Amino acid sequence: MMPTPRKPFVTRLLFTALIAANLGTAATMANAAEPSTGASEASNTAITAIKAGRLVDVVNGRVLNEQIILVQGERIIAVGAAASVTVPSNAKVIDLSKATVLPGLIDAHTHITSSPYLQGYSSLSVSGVRAALYGVRAARDTLNAGFTMIRDVGSDAFGDLAVRDAINDGDFPGPRILGSGYAIGIKGGHCDNNLLAPEYNDVGKGVADGPWAARAKVREMAKYGADVIKICATGGVLSKGDAAGAQQYTLEEMQAIVQEAHKLGRKVAAHAHGTSGIIDAIRAGVDSVEHSSLIDAEGIKLAKEKGTYLVMDIYNDDYILSAGEKAGFLPESLVKEKEIGQLQRDNFRKAFQAGAKMAFGSDAGVYPHGDNAKQFFYMVKYGMTPMQAIQAATINGADLLGWKDRVGSISVGKYADIIAVPADPIADVTVLTKVSFVMKNGAVFKN
Repeated sequence: MMPTPRKPFVTRLLFTALIAANLGTAATMANAAEPSTGASEASNTAITAIKAGRLVDVVNGRVLNEQIILVQGERIIAVGAAASVTVPSNAKVIDLSKATVLPGLIDAHTHITSSPYLQGYSSLSVSGVRAALYGVRAARDTLNAGFTMIRDVGSDAFGDLAVRDAINDGDFPGPRILGSGYAIGIKGGHCDNNLLAPEYNDVGKGVADGPWAARAKVREMAKYGADVIKICATGGVLSKGDAAGAQQYTLEEMQAIVQEAHKLGRKVAAHAHGTSGIIDAIRAGVDSVEHSSLIDAEGIKLAKEKGTYLVMDIYNDDYILSAGEKAGFLPESLVKEKEIGQLQRDNFRKAFQAGAKMAFGSDAGVYPHGDNAKQFFYMVKYGMTPMQAIQAATINGADLLGWKDRVGSISVGKYADIIAVPADPIADVTVLTKVSFVMKNGAVFKN
């Protein structure tokens, strides 16, 4: 489920100029979020001590009481029971003794420059520049919701990469982003723009037909800075004129894409609702299958054998069906969502119970950014324990993104991506929608 493509290219220079003109508070966050340049800098940085009343140990699947976390620069340098960790006398102390502390959350399926309020034909009026500026607010809302890292899988005009770079440069606050640029797909398919009449001859910038054209499109995305490659293996819910379950890319085309992407050091995420498209995407070697709505027993078995992650967005059905008409979703999209929304949730349960690897991905941008954590309720409702749902959004997400040595748990040596909620999410997972503290890279963004 991804938004309709938009057209103009967002230049880095124009984007930064617009940000500078519109965000007066950027400078404070810029210094806080700037990555350290090396060990010598970190060694001269003051230490912050976090007192955690409860700490969710996602690696071992347990909750620890009365813990201390020491942060120096952007890294965690010590974690342990309050009685065993010595807090330096000059350390800055953050008292979260009445809260539950967790690793920063990871959403592996977002569209940071997309507005849920401008869908269908209304999306045609949105320029690439405006969409990227919308991404500024979306990035802030996402970070404030406790998501310190996201994977963005389909953003036109390379807007997700512009937002990523501006956040990394300290222009404004937001999560760490791995972006894909344009999603790649067939002409007339889910990743094309099918809203205009034939005389406009409009073809989406991610369109590539045939194995060699698809390879070339992967190279193009890599050239302009994509961290990950997103492809459309099947039709979609929010696209015009295609069936969500119908396969679009052939196995041969997907094999060419995966081979090229992996050769260039990029992982591949495959949008796939339909059964045959899911199976061929897994056979082709993709790293994750997005949505997986109509996955069957064969697809689940194959995903387990190949170690392919399933990223199933099982919250946004609520938003699409309740607010979709007002937001401009196409009538046919609402029909398609009614057809597959519940099937996707039922298949989420089947895939999880069968032991498939699963990571948290919500399709943010289809619903309002910042509401990402609303999905946890449904992950628990459809089979996971609260701890397993949290692990899907932490250690599993970090593994899928190739960052498990840097994020995903509160462990020595990892980035200090730390959040807190006022109660115990293991008792009530919905408390994750009430994040009260956010630290990313050792800098506090919400307290």
